[in-house]
Amino acid sequence: MESIMDAVKKMEGYGQLKKEYDRIKQHVLTDPYVISFLEQNPDLNQSSIEKGLTKLYEYSKEKNHCSNCPGLNLCPNLMQGYQPELAAERNTIEIYYEKCSLKKQDEKQKSMSALIRSYFIPKDILQASFDRLHSIDQDRREAIGAAWDFVKAASSGEGAKGIYFYGKFGVGKTYLLGAIANALAERQIPSLLVHTPEFLREIKSSLSDGSFNEKMELLKTVPVLMLDDLGAENMTNWVRDEIIGVILQYRMMERLPTLYSSNYDFTLLEEHFSYSQKGGLEQAKAKRIMERIRHLAVPIFIGGDKNFRTFQ
Repeated sequence: MESIMDAVKKMEGYGQLKKEYDRIKQHVLTDPYVISFLEQNPDLNQSSIEKGLTKLYEYSKEKNHCSNCPGLNLCPNLMQGYQPELAAERNTIEIYYEKCSLKKQDEKQKSMSALIRSYFIPKDILQASFDRLHSIDQDRREAIGAAWDFVKAASSGEGAKGIYFYGKFGVGKTYLLGAIANALAERQIPSLLVHTPEFLREIKSSLSDGSFNEKMELLKTVPVLMLDDLGAENMTNWVRDEIIGVILQYRMMERLPTLYSSNYDFTLLEEHFSYSQKGGLEQAKAKRIMERIRHLAVPIFIGGDKNFRTFQ
């Protein structure tokens, strides 16, 4: 491989170019990063260093970019998000690139985001974490513990049973589901978190745009399904029997965990499912739905006098 010096000698204005070459060479060989590399590889002779000066220059320039990192989006390196490394192979200097910590973190975050699907869930919920729950008061301890136990069980493949979180408005039920979703994503377990009332309205409209079967298949088969605010939807026979009932039946048969949040306990939720558009009650059908929920989840009450949003 032709060295920089050999190439420079062939150019016009050699004298001026020689001065510039010497200046660059001096700058490169006094760079602390380059000095450290050469000290670690004492077998490199002067000829090898001369021939590898281009790579040493590139390394010095890129390495100093990294030491003054402006952030991943503003990374000035040739390969954005990659940092240079040098190696001495057969008395030859080689340069290669590895992902920097910011690049790795960005890819991890994108990978996690791809594992969490959601419908009509606020962005702050999708950033929820167990780390932010450590100072929550005693009334929520049981719920947080049960949530973490679910994550551990799901991660180990033990066939985790779902959880039915219930309590009054604002006690942190949805946030807890979000924390579970993120913890599962860190362990490469996909989940789907949906705001049940809004999603049911959308799935009804999907009958006309041809996406109904696709949406139903997603809810039926996703490894972990989370139905937020169950019981707040407008109940109809079709919603109860053809949507919720079908989804829960499939997941029960396939032993796929389902988690819920609701303002209702089991008794009030059964009353909600008993509603009939024709008037009167359809208690047998409501009990059938509740049997599936009870089979799929353990009820956990979330108490607390303070509104959870004051903790965020």
